[in-house]
Amino acid sequence: QVQLVESGGGLVQTGGSLMLSCAASGTIDSINLMHWSRQAPGSQRQLVASITRGGSQTYEDFLKGRFSISRDNAKNTLYLQMNSLKPEDTAVYYCNADVFSRSRLVNYWGQGTQVTVSS
Repeated sequence: QVQLVESGGGLVQTGGSLMLSCAASGTIDSINLMHWSRQAPGSQRQLVASITRGGSQTYEDFLKGRFSISRDNAKNTLYLQMNSLKPEDTAVYYCNADVFSRSRLVNYWGQGTQVTVSS
């Protein structure tokens, strides 16, 4: 089986920075697309950023250039660098990935990590 384990969330002040990590483990042949999404209290889950295996990145417009997605394929790990954080960034952040396991492509989700931005 495959598991995604997220880390790096926490409490920061407005304007601060955090680095989120998501490590994939288990029976993995390779990982294709990887994504970060988030869900604020009382809101629908929304996509934040995506990255291909080759490193091509896409971002949602609301980020205004403050976030950066990256990956380390040798470590099967996804990252999200978050800068200039605002209170409205407060949410549970999730990673998910399209994983080849025993030649089957399956989408997996992590458990989520809480990010809280205070004034």
